[in-house]
Amino acid sequence: MSLAVAVTNVSKHFANQVVLDNINLQVTSHQTLGLIGPSGAGKTTLVKIIMGMDDPDTGEVTVLGKPMPNRETLAQIGFMAQSDALYELLTGRENLTFFAELFHIAKKDIPARIEYAAGTVNLLEFLDRRVSNYSGGMKRRLSLALTLLADPDLLILDEPTVGIDPELRQQIWQELNRLRDNGKAIIITTHVMEDAAQCDNLAMIRDGHFITSGTPDELLAKYHTDSLEEVFVKAGQK
Repeated sequence: MSLAVAVTNVSKHFANQVVLDNINLQVTSHQTLGLIGPSGAGKTTLVKIIMGMDDPDTGEVTVLGKPMPNRETLAQIGFMAQSDALYELLTGRENLTFFAELFHIAKKDIPARIEYAAGTVNLLEFLDRRVSNYSGGMKRRLSLALTLLADPDLLILDEPTVGIDPELRQQIWQELNRLRDNGKAIIITTHVMEDAAQCDNLAMIRDGHFITSGTPDELLAKYHTDSLEEVFVKAGQK
């Protein structure tokens, strides 16, 4: 396994507020890491710094062996934001085609990549419908399909299953596990404990600090509980 992401002594302040305080984190290939915490805990800020979309006040970040920010490395990251960045007047297929061209996917390969990405999230039958007519859950599914188009080495998914039904969540996790097994590194931010339980490792964050980390089984054993929600509560009390 190779080191995909290394976050070293990263801190970030906004005005007088500490958003991240001396964060250290490593993610390897063949691994899914879950960043767990409530809104405002610092998850999204950490993701932005990893992506090179924001600079830390102190510390450094390397992704796929390169210091961030780095434009070439950014092209190897599949990023799904909390807010859907879609062209609503275009169809789902037109959105996927536009982004495939933006990702410099060979023209001959685009139809197959769209078929794969849209099929993974159960959108094939809706691809020729305007995105303005999609439900909120369908827009999340299309956003996830966009991250899969270019076969990136690192996936960063910010609350990917919000608004998605349990059956589709299970299907998406089957695909994420397959991608991990094939060598991808995956970072997921979530407050959904069903998603947390699927991750290989968890880092729980509150008020800009990591309060505990480990595999789901390790954390359940450490805090003598069968609930990851209870792990978060107990870890935050220390």
